[in-house]
Amino acid sequence: MLEPVGLTAAEAEMYRLLIVAEAASAEEIASRSNLGVPAARRLLVALEDKGLASAVEDSPGWYSAIPPETALVPRLQRQSDALEQTRAAIHDLVETYRRSAQAWSGCDAIEIISGAAALRQHLRQLQDGARHEMLWFVKARYLAMPPESNQEEYDALNRGVLYRALYEQEYFDDPSAVDNVVAGVRVGEISRAVPRLPLRMAIADRSVAVLPLNSADAPGSPRSLTAALVRRSSVLDALVDLFEHYWEVGAPLRVTEEGGIGGAGPEDAASPAGEDRHLLSLMVAGMTDETIAGQLRVSKRTIQRRIQGLMNLAGVATRMQLGWHAARRDWL
Repeated sequence: MLEPVGLTAAEAEMYRLLIVAEAASAEEIASRSNLGVPAARRLLVALEDKGLASAVEDSPGWYSAIPPETALVPRLQRQSDALEQTRAAIHDLVETYRRSAQAWSGCDAIEIISGAAALRQHLRQLQDGARHEMLWFVKARYLAMPPESNQEEYDALNRGVLYRALYEQEYFDDPSAVDNVVAGVRVGEISRAVPRLPLRMAIADRSVAVLPLNSADAPGSPRSLTAALVRRSSVLDALVDLFEHYWEVGAPLRVTEEGGIGGAGPEDAASPAGEDRHLLSLMVAGMTDETIAGQLRVSKRTIQRRIQGLMNLAGVATRMQLGWHAARRDWL
């Protein structure tokens, strides 16, 4: 227990024995402990060298203990002073690092956030502070905040904040994904889906953005998670433009009366109708053919045949092109 003031465990035990004995020689200590005489003598000399024992006059080889308030309290105070100086030095290094990071990132435009808890707190504060609009890129596998725990979204929607969320198709591989999106849309979220998103981010009032820098597949603990807080700058302008580009090609997600993703919009002369429109909505939401077949209660082969028919109707060669075509023509 006295290691912080410079004593080994053996020296601390020797000091305790010497205090109890008031004065003792190596032979006396050896008789009261498991120590041999040479080891006891070395420890007594070490205590004398460290100012915790003094030789007894007129009694060669005997030592008495220096009182702890004289020997240890000043030593403890010096340790405390050194610790405080170290703490101040570390704080100075932290501030220097922050200033350097801010200078590197462009005059406070970018701040680095470390740890999942800090990222979660910033995402909550971002939404609490939003007054007009929230823009979201929602990728598969959350990093810091489970979608179902985002009460701040509902609070912001109740304040009249506009929420626009873009989901990548892989997001819907999670069994609870549809329920999360349906819950958001029902309270006012405007949602669209795209095949893939380049990153995950949240932007509040076009004035500040938070975007994680880690991949969801990257190894590491929650403490190793890092994110960027981006304030008004050319970088933020580029992020807003990126969102609007993906929003333009995203397929709208609507909620059916049964509480699923789908529903029909205004038809044009060459648009599909009925279940084919529902099928398209499920497809652009990223559901697999098996999942779509289960929802529509038909075989997987029937789903594949009907999707091929829709591709022929749209005059496209891939499902991705079919999704974009359906979004532009409001087939969903």
